[in-house]
Amino acid sequence: MSMRMAGGRRTLAAMLVSLAVPAIGAAQTTPARPSAGWSDDPPVIGALVAAARTESDLRVAVDRYLEDQAAIERRYDVLYSPARHARLKTFYQGWQRRLAEADFAALNPEGRVDYVLLRNRVTYDQELLALAERRWAEIAPLLPFFDRLRRLQEDRFDRKRADGRETASLLSATATEIAALTKALAADGGKAGGLATRPGITPVVAVRAATEVEAIHAVLADWDRFYDGYDPVFSWWTSEPYGRLDKALTAYADALRLHLAGIKPGEPPPLVGDPVQAEGLRADLAHEMIPYTPDELIAIGNTEFDWVEGELKKVSRDMGFGDEWKKALEHVKGLAPPPGDVPWVIFDIARYSEDFVGRMQAVTIPPLSKEVWRLAMQTPERQRINPFFNGGEVTRVSYPTESMTHEEKQMSMRGNTPPFNFATVHHELIPGHHLQLFLMSRFNPHRGELQRTPFWVEGWSLYWELLLWDQHFPRNDPERIGMLFWRLHRAARIVFSLNYHLGRWTPQQCVDFLVDRVGHERANAEGEVRRTTIDPPLYQVAYMVGGLQLRALAHELVDAKKMTLQEFHDTVLLGGPMPIELVRARLTGQGLTRDLKTTWRFYGDPK
Repeated sequence: MSMRMAGGRRTLAAMLVSLAVPAIGAAQTTPARPSAGWSDDPPVIGALVAAARTESDLRVAVDRYLEDQAAIERRYDVLYSPARHARLKTFYQGWQRRLAEADFAALNPEGRVDYVLLRNRVTYDQELLALAERRWAEIAPLLPFFDRLRRLQEDRFDRKRADGRETASLLSATATEIAALTKALAADGGKAGGLATRPGITPVVAVRAATEVEAIHAVLADWDRFYDGYDPVFSWWTSEPYGRLDKALTAYADALRLHLAGIKPGEPPPLVGDPVQAEGLRADLAHEMIPYTPDELIAIGNTEFDWVEGELKKVSRDMGFGDEWKKALEHVKGLAPPPGDVPWVIFDIARYSEDFVGRMQAVTIPPLSKEVWRLAMQTPERQRINPFFNGGEVTRVSYPTESMTHEEKQMSMRGNTPPFNFATVHHELIPGHHLQLFLMSRFNPHRGELQRTPFWVEGWSLYWELLLWDQHFPRNDPERIGMLFWRLHRAARIVFSLNYHLGRWTPQQCVDFLVDRVGHERANAEGEVRRTTIDPPLYQVAYMVGGLQLRALAHELVDAKKMTLQEFHDTVLLGGPMPIELVRARLTGQGLTRDLKTTWRFYGDPK
């Protein structure tokens, strides 16, 4: 008995601590298509058991990678710290080695999908780390005090006790240094101290540096809470200099934004982005398995843009405006409901959308998904970034509030009329994001954490816009204008966001493009571009491109009678998020290899 227990303890210990990175490998199993039982409410238990038996046998490895990475980032919580970067490099290299050692052939089909996803994720995380190191080199001249401050927290996490008197001297000297930097910035915009005249110090770099000052400020607050009051001698020494440093960091971050980026307190901030340039786009395109260059994608955007403009002219002629489709668009902008009425417009469109899709019998809709979604209103602050909709179980709607200026109210109403909402309600709710997220949280949820790719997430909802247009979904000409306006907007997103990230267009040029070519209200266009400067680099591209990928895949499988439309949609949803080329491999039974390269040219050759 004691021998067996001792052996058991050794086995458990080996499982938990013997390897920094677990070994990978599993037995082969056979996948199955979804059965009707998965949509029952409450579900048929046998159907759930059958589904579980076809799940990925690499799921535990995926969960381990994500949890370990998150733990390392919490432990080394100072952004841009050399210690953080060194630890993450070691972690990523370890996983690359373990993946190379894994018996790929022994994995079941879903496990092979996860292998490719995990391999791509590790490579992408390494690319992001290299990008962070390049970005740190650009802001380092503005943060000469960074190393001594980040070591305070890192020494604490290394279980080293700080000496109160020595630490007080460090805090005091650093507070004095930062106050001097702030004073230099205030003197002739930083030119007197030489900060503004250093090579590479742009508004973009200044905002990034200010953000990092705030990050190290938050880390220091956590460090101080560990000692303050609990170590009386330490507090006796450090309380006063820490208080000065606390104020100095806040003032310096504000000064960087004001004097080097032109961001004034109490005023709407100017559009200052941080484009990733061609090298950053290369890494993102590889991660998303898109075998097109940025210029080829821009060509696709322009081709789609031209098609939509042609359709807009057709509807415009039917409405009596001739080829001047922007006049038809202006008419639609004037159809806004009174303040307070927009939620009930949304409910009406949602009922119509659910009924229409239900009659198509094109996707299984769990009854509970229709029951649980709710509406909420976007705050005025949030509407500056997202002037329209965002979806999910709680879908948030943008519309004017009494606190907005008269001009803001007018623009919000003109940008959120019922015909414009008509194209976004089904995008955000059913069969769009709410249905998608409802199932994603229940089937293969690990893939949502591993690669919540916008080409699958946003592409799914955009694909339905394309499909429903072909099914004559709009009920009248204003609704046709609304659907085409959003389709034009998604084509325009490809063009302006890639030109922005390539460094060819400024944020203001992007705003002008949306106003002049798409017909956006200026405030709404600014919100869109501001969102582009915050979102991942390919996020805006992913709507239209992901939708086009799914449409091409539907043509390949459904039109050829290899799957019904309902089987196609259900299988895509139940597989969870992944690049669409992997969705294609999964649905076609393509044999995956451990070193799979992206090759699928879903659009032909864009001109």
